[in-house]
Amino acid sequence: MEFIDYYKILGLDKTASAGDIKKAYRKLARQYHPDLNPNDKNANKKFQQVNEANEVLSDPEKRKKYDQYGQNWQHADAYEKAKRQQQEAGDSGFGSYGQQETFGGDFSSGDFSDFFNSMFGGSARSGRSEVKFRGQDYNAELQISLKEAYSTHQRVFTINNKNIRITIPAGIANGQTIKLKGHGGPGVNGGPPGDLYITFNISEDPVFKRLGDDLYATVELDLYTALLGGEKTIDTLDSKVKLKVKPETQNGTRTRLKGKGFPVYKKEGSYGDLIITWFIKIPVNLTEKQKDLFRELSQS
Repeated sequence: MEFIDYYKILGLDKTASAGDIKKAYRKLARQYHPDLNPNDKNANKKFQQVNEANEVLSDPEKRKKYDQYGQNWQHADAYEKAKRQQQEAGDSGFGSYGQQETFGGDFSSGDFSDFFNSMFGGSARSGRSEVKFRGQDYNAELQISLKEAYSTHQRVFTINNKNIRITIPAGIANGQTIKLKGHGGPGVNGGPPGDLYITFNISEDPVFKRLGDDLYATVELDLYTALLGGEKTIDTLDSKVKLKVKPETQNGTRTRLKGKGFPVYKKEGSYGDLIITWFIKIPVNLTEKQKDLFRELSQS
């Protein structure tokens, strides 16, 4: 896997403060957000990298490990443990590094591998097989619309220049995270790969509001239909429905449509309800004759 310099991604150096990191992240996240660059694959890639960089550098403990171990920062605890075991075993192959409390400094991937192999790698020197470490887990975000979350569909997700086709189940929730096993970083010394965790961000819909598996919508109703009753055709997320309106329907009255809400996650054929709130629209630009009729009604 190509090493990604998180500081470079955010346009910072290693002396950056926590405030500098936060400010840079917010600026770049807005710049490369998928909603503002819907057809720009490069912007989507950069948005993922910016999120990944912020996740590590905004956490003091993760940042400390990253500064010390670079791309191998997630294995820092394992390396330290192995180092202590090597010291206790009195392995002469540890060399001058045996006097150091920590690895320290910045290692390139090549330097680090050489150092690691001096500890564990050569069976001729240590009589041990190479220690295998699981690869780094990746975290990413995927922006989808409410209508996209309504039905099961496939999307191509790009991470580290690799396209991954995923199936998004109907009913996925905002903020929900799914795990794709084995799609994270490669293992060290032949260890298993890490996993990919994708968090879904569902953008707000201009018509429907979602609460659990139920959908809510406000629909305009003309005054005459509200007073006299009639029919009104409304939109759902996947079709149109004709509703009967009772005479003298009041403003704010709710109508519940069973099974016309959001699909229940991984329960095929199960749906929430759609709750319609009627908004009585007052007529405007009335003629004098129409106004007279309303005056008569008000006096009756």
